[in-house]
Amino acid sequence: MSDGLLELSGVTRSFGALTAVDGVDLSVPVGARHALIGPNGAGKSTLFKLVTGSMPVSSGTVAFDGSDVTRLSEPARARRGISQTLQHSSLFLSQTVERNVLMAAQRRPGGSRHSLLPRRQRAARDRVHELLTDVGLAGRSHALVSALSHGERRQLEVAVALACEPRLLLLDEPAAGMSPAESARLVGLLKALPDTVTLVIVEHDLDVVFALATSVTVLHLGKLLLTGTPDEVRASSAVQEAYLGTGREALFLDGPASLDVSRPGMEVG
Repeated sequence: MSDGLLELSGVTRSFGALTAVDGVDLSVPVGARHALIGPNGAGKSTLFKLVTGSMPVSSGTVAFDGSDVTRLSEPARARRGISQTLQHSSLFLSQTVERNVLMAAQRRPGGSRHSLLPRRQRAARDRVHELLTDVGLAGRSHALVSALSHGERRQLEVAVALACEPRLLLLDEPAAGMSPAESARLVGLLKALPDTVTLVIVEHDLDVVFALATSVTVLHLGKLLLTGTPDEVRASSAVQEAYLGTGREALFLDGPASLDVSRPGMEVG
């Protein structure tokens, strides 16, 4: 077995006669920025759920940090250091930005939901302020989440996930619905994360993928088609063929559009 933080061996998920994920082997090392891509119906979201534990595998194994977590529940995997953002927002819209992150920090392993010690309260709020600064939302801490723009909510979701102090952060379509400026802001934010946080991203926006990922896995019809560097994936004739008819093959041939991530601390309105 290799020394990957996340190791998938023969992972399969079937729904009756349909095999959505078919015998996938994958190793993601510590500190990687790894993307899962593929045409619609490739099995990306299903594989994501098999990693998080929100859906059980039909066969195969999922290992995290050298331990088999295949049969562990989603909360149990989260306690081991697997955190995620979802394609559809799970934020508390009637609460403030700060409160959303604070509640997540209190749910992390070792966190305390009911501590009344002023020292702990100050430490928790200092941590929340640090996270909101990191994602560019320090000036919005007292705003209700319902008042945030779509891009700001996605930034907040990253802060909420990071508040759980993950070792593996899984991002499901983080750029969905974002403007180009918001996508650039997101890429800058994710690039600035420390190497102690390993990223796995499921994303349709190939501009975001090629600007962020250091390694890419392509799925097609539930099977692993290729894992390689962004340049290797872009140059692959098999990948180009898999994308034919989707309107996205030009990205592999010409490279992604430029994303300006030179100012990762810039606020997005």
